[in-house]
Amino acid sequence: MLKVENVTKFYDKFCAVDNLSFEVKEGEIFGLLGVNGAGKTTTFRMIMGLLDPTSGNITLNGKKIDYSVTDSIGFLTEERSLLLKMTVKEQVLFYGNLKGLDDKEILKRLDELLNRLYAKEDGFDLEKFKNKKIKELSKGNQQKVQLITALINEPKLLILDEPFSGLDPFNIELFKDEITRMANNGSIIIFSSHRMDHVELFCKKLVVLVKGKSVLEGNLKEIKEKYRKKNIIVSGDIDIDAVKKIKGVVSVTKLGTEYEIKIDNKDVSDDVFKVVSKGKNISKYQIEEPSLNEIFITKVGESYEK
Repeated sequence: MLKVENVTKFYDKFCAVDNLSFEVKEGEIFGLLGVNGAGKTTTFRMIMGLLDPTSGNITLNGKKIDYSVTDSIGFLTEERSLLLKMTVKEQVLFYGNLKGLDDKEILKRLDELLNRLYAKEDGFDLEKFKNKKIKELSKGNQQKVQLITALINEPKLLILDEPFSGLDPFNIELFKDEITRMANNGSIIIFSSHRMDHVELFCKKLVVLVKGKSVLEGNLKEIKEKYRKKNIIVSGDIDIDAVKKIKGVVSVTKLGTEYEIKIDNKDVSDDVFKVVSKGKNISKYQIEEPSLNEIFITKVGESYEK
């Protein structure tokens, strides 16, 4: 288990992380979210032992994280950290050796990962790909190599910062499968992304940071249930003006052939249904939980207004 307990980090007088606490169990994928400058990178660096907290404790399975445990950690950075003149094989050997693996084990794992990440591509030549220089690869393929370097040591703790950067939907699914495989094998995974839909693919628990301080935390399902605003999706011919006049209706927006009605809370749905049911050709009336993106924007906005 990873435990972050009452962690604060100052740079001189600037507080980058303010009394942050959370824990992540084996097999869990945890979301660490926030706008730029919220304190995510500082938190990552403290978790990996690259920075010491000003106060508080960070432990992995009850042990302080230092160089004795860093070989069991994998990190995919938001910025590309590949050496462009190296071949794929040279790059992965370099990172694997840094994690204490021998060449035979590294190359075995490299082939396994390449076969999973490229298994569905017609005409993929594994040997040819391994001997390509990093600079010859597309951005998407460079991102795949970066993921491989993070996974090559089968880490117990895996930190993923914007892992889907530069990927198309097909490759996002491949990354998703690989990340899920790691979690199923018991890895502790911390996932960060500005794309809330990506976070919702994986994370059951999360923390949202604003100016280094947690403004929202907990189980994603419970967060959505507690969030007051809901969406009603309606398909059919309805009296939009009558719906807008209902107390508790925030907005009515047409989305293609459907209407999205935002309401303050679920209780308003009964009044909306009474009006909508008088319409014609009603084929859909569905109450939806708010998206994480809506909740994120609201909570971050509220925090900056305080």
